[in-house]
Amino acid sequence: MDNKFHKKNNINEVKVFLDIFPKEITKNILYEDNHDDLLEIILDLGRKPEARYINKTTLLYDKEVTREQIVSVINKISKFGDDNRAGIERTLHRISVIKNRQGDPVGITCRIGRAVFGSVKLIEDLILSGKNILILGRPGVGKTTMLRETARTLSDKSNKRVVIVDTSNEIAGDGDVPHYAIGKSRRLQVPNTHLQHNVMIEAVENHMPEVIVIDEMSTELEALAARTIAERGVQLIATAHGNTLSNVISNPTLSDLIGGTQTVTLGDLEARKRKSQKTVLERKHHPTFEIVVEIKDRNIVVINSDVKTAVDRSLRGLLYKEEIRKLNENDEVEIIIENKENSNSIFKPAPFQLNDFHYNNIQQNLKENFQDIKNDNHLEKEISNSFNTRIYPFGISKSALIELAQKNKIPIQIVDFPENAEVFVTTKSHYSRRPNIIKNAEKVGISVNVLRKASKEQMKQFLERFMNSRDYQQEKTNDSKKMAIYEAEVGISKIINGNEKIKLHPQSANIRKMQHDIVSRSNLSSRSVGKEPNRRVIISKNKI
Repeated sequence: MDNKFHKKNNINEVKVFLDIFPKEITKNILYEDNHDDLLEIILDLGRKPEARYINKTTLLYDKEVTREQIVSVINKISKFGDDNRAGIERTLHRISVIKNRQGDPVGITCRIGRAVFGSVKLIEDLILSGKNILILGRPGVGKTTMLRETARTLSDKSNKRVVIVDTSNEIAGDGDVPHYAIGKSRRLQVPNTHLQHNVMIEAVENHMPEVIVIDEMSTELEALAARTIAERGVQLIATAHGNTLSNVISNPTLSDLIGGTQTVTLGDLEARKRKSQKTVLERKHHPTFEIVVEIKDRNIVVINSDVKTAVDRSLRGLLYKEEIRKLNENDEVEIIIENKENSNSIFKPAPFQLNDFHYNNIQQNLKENFQDIKNDNHLEKEISNSFNTRIYPFGISKSALIELAQKNKIPIQIVDFPENAEVFVTTKSHYSRRPNIIKNAEKVGISVNVLRKASKEQMKQFLERFMNSRDYQQEKTNDSKKMAIYEAEVGISKIINGNEKIKLHPQSANIRKMQHDIVSRSNLSSRSVGKEPNRRVIISKNKI
């Protein structure tokens, strides 16, 4: 079908649309000139009729709409369903009714429907990929138009068996004969909107589709039916009301479409590591829809091509990548990659999140054993802090210890929790009572140092002894261990940012075990590959 054919049919369908209204209402509409911009006509009892265009609203008649005029329009269209919608046979127009408490019509919204060919150009590569796609957007932005063109493209260009579950006959038009705009696709009508989930399952079981197209998914049963269909290997393309991915995540009815959410209680250590509350939301299962398309305008869409990662990062308050596609004046697709943050999240980034750094600089620094880091002061400070010895003082003044360390230029870091410390220091009186905090420190192998009393002189001697002690010298010369820890954290951050896998440098068995533990605490996978002495750790995403 060529463009002239489409244009001619659209003009004919606009004429059919205008013929259902009284002539005194439509006489001011010059559809030959501006019918492309006409969106809908509004008739409300006791008010003047309006025509709504893309950029304006105009009055059509100086007198108020009467009950007889509304009834006259209703008599020329099909019967209203349980969703208070009707149509004109073999067209895409949609008429919605407003009723009073007695069920009498007191207003109608008559939306004009058009087959816009080529509207799928922005996402054509995605629909041909075979992945499940969820289309979002505000009412009237063009979700159904894009869905209709998607069905035609898959059935005509790709020769796939496409079945449309048509909720309100809006995709394929009213009447028993579907509109030509859906191509060779087949259409299942939904007799009752509350039973749409049953029709979805019926489409799979009875008609052997390769693709199922669904408009306006809105209930938990429909979300469950969609997951069942996806598990049977059928491609799903659907629309839902919601402007962004964040809207769907926070919508308890629709969140199951993108993996659902569940409440998880973290341990104390993990909560402090994430810098979040102990009770957090996490993704429940694999998303039904692998790609989410947000329609912002007729020629602008935002694409989340990795929904699983986007949801995980959004729930943790981290940045996730979005792809913005625009059609320019030459009808060419322009692509822009941006980082998006879920501003509604109450959580902060995990400590190993490196969005403030240049990752390429960090990777180069690791190869050069952190020798050339002067070009990034923030990174230099971060790495410098990672080589400070972490001390937990118990019964000893933190401020006094810090003051003495700074005065004598002793590189220490005071930590707030004993499990984060390398050295535990306390007084004889506290140690003699053997509280649980000391027992636990000794149990996990933290070096416990005991002072006679908490005086500045005793603290100074402790720091001097510590500087010259064998343990401290060993700690200072063990740079490779700390480099391995930091490299693992960098690798974890890169995986969270979207990489499939990261190879770390070869390490000994003990250090590799330590790297595996770090990766495991971040809910990622790791394995060792290669032969000694070149055996190394590879970090990757968990398989669900």
